[in-house]
Amino acid sequence: MAKRDYYEVLGVGRDASEEEIKKAYRKLALQYHPDKNPGDKGAEERFKEATEAYEVLKDPQKRGQYDQFGHAAAPGFGGFEGFRGFETFDLSDALRAFMRDFGGFGGLDDLFGTATRRAGPQRGRDLQVHLKLRLEEIATGIEKTIKLKHLVKCSSCGGGGAAPGSSTGSCPQCGGSGEERHISRSIFGQFVKASTCRRCGGEGRTIDKPCPTCRGEGRRSGTGTIKVKVPPGVTSGNYITVRGAGDVGPRGGPPGNLIVVIEELEHKDFRRHGDDIVYELPISFSHAALGAQVVVPTLEGRVKLKIPPGTQSGKLFRLRGKGIPHLNSYGRGDQLIRVFVWTPTKLSPEERELFEQLLKTEGSKPPPADRGFFDRLRETLGV
Repeated sequence: MAKRDYYEVLGVGRDASEEEIKKAYRKLALQYHPDKNPGDKGAEERFKEATEAYEVLKDPQKRGQYDQFGHAAAPGFGGFEGFRGFETFDLSDALRAFMRDFGGFGGLDDLFGTATRRAGPQRGRDLQVHLKLRLEEIATGIEKTIKLKHLVKCSSCGGGGAAPGSSTGSCPQCGGSGEERHISRSIFGQFVKASTCRRCGGEGRTIDKPCPTCRGEGRRSGTGTIKVKVPPGVTSGNYITVRGAGDVGPRGGPPGNLIVVIEELEHKDFRRHGDDIVYELPISFSHAALGAQVVVPTLEGRVKLKIPPGTQSGKLFRLRGKGIPHLNSYGRGDQLIRVFVWTPTKLSPEERELFEQLLKTEGSKPPPADRGFFDRLRETLGV
C-alpha cells in the first residue's frame, strides 16, 4: 500500500511552520492515541502514520530531504534505516516519540483526563556508540564488530530479580496496577491524581527475597560484541538503530536499543562534497603547456588521466561514477580532479636559464584573470 503524503497526513500545507506542524500532530495524536481507543487497530495505524509524518516534518534536515525526494529518500525514525519508509517504525516507537514531546508535563492524565500508567517492568536504557569509518569503507559498505559494555540479564535469577526458591507477588500498596491514586476535594469538585507507586516503582509486583547476585535488579554489568552492517554512502551524523542491543530493563524489562552514530574520518587525498569527491593534482609547467598522461588515485585504484595541451591551473576534470554511492539508492557520485600548476621553489642554473629564455618569448603582459576555483567547482557541481 502506497504511503500518503506526510503533509496530507497532518493536514497542513507544504509551507507550514514548525509550530503549525506540531499543533496539527498533537491534535491527531490525541484523537487516535491507543489509550483513548483501546483495541481499535484503525486508530492505532492512524496514530503511527501521524507520528511518522511528524518525525520527518519537524526536523528541518529530514523535511528538506523529503521535500526533494519524497518517500524514496526521507530519513526514518532511527536514522537512515527508513529511507525507503518506516519499515521498522512500530507502535512503541510512536508512543515514545509522542511522550518525548508531549508527555513531560504531568503525564497523560493532563492530556486525556484518565490515568494510562501500565504496570510492568521498565524498558532498559538506549546506548550510543560512535563508529569511525574510512572513506573507502563508506564507498563499499562494511560489516563492523563493535565491543559493547552494557547491562545484561542476571544469570543467577534469570533476570527476574528474585533469589532462587523465593516468590514474587502483586504489590500490596497499588494492588498490581503500578500506580497510586490520590483523591482530593474542593469547592470545584473531586479531583483524582495518579502517580507511580512508590513501593514497586510502577512494576505492579514485589519480590520477597532479592537475588544476592544482582541485589534484586535482575541485571548485571557485562561485555559483548555485536555486528553492524553499514550500507554504502553513509556520512557523519547518520546513525543505525540496532533494536534490543542496549541495556536490559530491570527485573525482566525489555532491552533498550543501541544507536550507532557514523563518524567519517578525514582522508589524506580526497575531500568529500556530498556524494562527489575532490582530488587535487599538481602538474608541472611543461605538462600544463604540452599536455601529458598521468596516473591519479581513486577509491577503487589508480586510473590514467589525459591532460590536454594548454591546461590552465584550476581546471576541473570529472571521472563519472568514481565517487560515493548514493545512500539506499542506485548510482554514485563522481570524482572531480582539480589540476594546479606546481611552481618550483629552487632552480638549478640550467633551469633558470631555460625559464629566462621562456620569459623573453612570453612577453611582459600577463594573461587575462581567470575565475576562482570555487566558482568553477560550484558550476561543475551545479550548486
